[in-house]
Amino acid sequence: MAAMHVDSYGSGAPLLLIHGWGMHGGMWGGVAGQLAKHFRVLAVDLPGHGFSAGSGECDVGSEKQGTSHLLPTSHPPLPAALDSIVDQLSAQFSEPLAVCGWSLGGQIALRWAARHPNQVNRLVLVASTPCFVRSPDWECAMTAEALAEFAAALQQDYALTLRRFLALQVRGSERERELLAELRSALSSRGEPNLDALQAGLAILRDCDLRGVLPDVKQATLVIGGERDTLTPPQASRYLAAQLPDARLAIIAGAAHAPFLSHPDEFMGQLIRFLKNDPQITQIDAD
Repeated sequence: MAAMHVDSYGSGAPLLLIHGWGMHGGMWGGVAGQLAKHFRVLAVDLPGHGFSAGSGECDVGSEKQGTSHLLPTSHPPLPAALDSIVDQLSAQFSEPLAVCGWSLGGQIALRWAARHPNQVNRLVLVASTPCFVRSPDWECAMTAEALAEFAAALQQDYALTLRRFLALQVRGSERERELLAELRSALSSRGEPNLDALQAGLAILRDCDLRGVLPDVKQATLVIGGERDTLTPPQASRYLAAQLPDARLAIIAGAAHAPFLSHPDEFMGQLIRFLKNDPQITQIDAD
């Protein structure tokens, strides 16, 4: 059986950070350490990513800023992959916790909140969307053809496709070149993700449409989007905030797909006030 790696930082109320496609828990960078001043931060490497990339064993030595432990996991075939990831995470945590998901991690967090509502007490969705693929009734997404081309490119040139994806994360953001260098360095710190896991993740992005479950997600939710995000445009963040029964919206001006890296102070301020139930939190929209 493979193993899912989780880094733990700080103490207090638990906050789980779930990364996006092709990334790993270390991509949260200094934000995890800063949040650990307020919460017990858990940053997971999803199956096939980071220190969870091995087929059966992985190196789980202590991180500089925290300790590490393993979650048992398997890598099932689709279409059960999304629910299996959620159920594997769910099985490891006996106490309710806040869950913060970035991009694909946001879909995992949403599904978790709907599937195991007693385990997720608060929800933070960062640069995420209920549906990554465009359809006649859903325009704020990429085309199915573009996603298929991306999947084909992944087969032909794995490393180049990952580099292209990193560039898309920060395209249009303030400090674009600097952020791209940070992303490349962070990704390489735990090695490249497993190709099978990348393909499974793309299939989740292609097939998953969570719009229908949004009205049933009762947890208080903070939706954080980037004004310049081209992968999950701010219209998708506004839709999430409008359809979720108890949601607040923050669109960060000048940010693209990784607002926690490009605008960490604003990101952490919004998240901390939300999780601490600060009545002074405000609704922010770049429009």
